[in-house]
Amino acid sequence: MASIGAGANRIATITSVDRIVLEGMVFSGKHGLTDAERARSQRFTVDIELEADLARAARSDQIEDTIDYRRVRTIAKEVIEGESVHLIETLAGRIARKALQVPRVAAVSVKVTKRPPSMRPIDGAAVVMRRARR
Repeated sequence: MASIGAGANRIATITSVDRIVLEGMVFSGKHGLTDAERARSQRFTVDIELEADLARAARSDQIEDTIDYRRVRTIAKEVIEGESVHLIETLAGRIARKALQVPRVAAVSVKVTKRPPSMRPIDGAAVVMRRARR
């Protein structure tokens, strides 16, 4: 932790934030506004960024001292492949809420992308949500 300024003139404190990033996870799910979208599986891409203090893991090289990526990937997979919803906002929110329950996760950003047939030729429609522990 470093401070900018000295004594009474201190203006800010900078802390390091460690991140784990899981990119390009692709799962199939039946989500969308229309019955047609929910009738057939579509591909959803999920990117997750986790904020945590990883100093202990950097020193120990032990899985117990970090966040197990497999657990977070399983959360995303279960949400996308699970109950059908109308909005990708709902999917991102569910993933974020569950990821925050994982020990050591201080904050999470979740991006869920889909390529709706009705909007082609765009590469994708995406939602990004960031949530933090209170």
